[in-house]
Amino acid sequence: MAVTGVLRPGHIVLRVLDLDEAIRHYTHVIGLFETGRDEQGRVFFKAWDENDHHSVVLREADSAGMDYFGWKVDSEKTLDELAAKLEASPLARDTLWLAPGEHLATGRRFQFTIPTGHRFELYATKEALGCMTGYENPDPWPDGLRGMAPSRFDHALLYGRDIDSTLELFRDILGFDLTERVVGPDGEFLIGIFLACSNKAHDVAFIRSEQDDRLHHASFILGGWHEVLQAADIISKRNVSLDIGPTRHGITRGETIYFFDPSGNRNEVFAGGYIWYPDRPTITWHDREIGRAIFYHDRKLNEAFLNVTT
Repeated sequence: MAVTGVLRPGHIVLRVLDLDEAIRHYTHVIGLFETGRDEQGRVFFKAWDENDHHSVVLREADSAGMDYFGWKVDSEKTLDELAAKLEASPLARDTLWLAPGEHLATGRRFQFTIPTGHRFELYATKEALGCMTGYENPDPWPDGLRGMAPSRFDHALLYGRDIDSTLELFRDILGFDLTERVVGPDGEFLIGIFLACSNKAHDVAFIRSEQDDRLHHASFILGGWHEVLQAADIISKRNVSLDIGPTRHGITRGETIYFFDPSGNRNEVFAGGYIWYPDRPTITWHDREIGRAIFYHDRKLNEAFLNVTT
């Protein structure tokens, strides 16, 4: 299918408590590559197979968490059209245009706050640095990889109160599909929603929470189960704080491991999943099966995993 409108996750801006420690983690543990710094003290990174200048941004602050999440759209025309729809909608608040260059190597951006309190933005242009293998007669992977070496930043899981209105915004204004959902005993009350703008199992997900504007995890994609197991070895070798895994999700079918950066932001690396097409029915998980939905192997809930956010 042709991917139009919102193309994919473009970047996530994370707050960290110690910038030097965070840089070491995201370069040597995860395996991203630094691509620039700006006058505000933000540091920019990309994964080896990403074309654009960056996908992860770190900013030192007094508290960990997410500043904002950027989505790349297919054209300046689409950017204007979606911005107009968001400005006219009660579902988006605190809308704001930002000039080119305010965010390094990126064109003009349209920011807005969604019903769960998270800050998002849309943009159409970003400087291209290219995949590290190049685009002519490329090798399957480049020399000089390190750490877990994900090929891209993939998605984020976010917590907030009003996921019903958030679903409406993403589906009816931004054109996302609802790939999976977790529902309560009545079969309708939404506990979690998994949304895609492409043909992935999800590009962003939301869990209903008593707190708004919370980050559960930022996730990076690996090539397969063996690489997830190797990530577990790296976590142990480098004495990184392990959260849970390696294991498999029922939701999205992903093979996964979770761990924390030095500031307490949860990271995930995962592999697998399935291809999404718009004619595929939404997968529904019932709350009585939530253990199997989250951790398919041991089928048990982990309270720390559910409740620790930044």
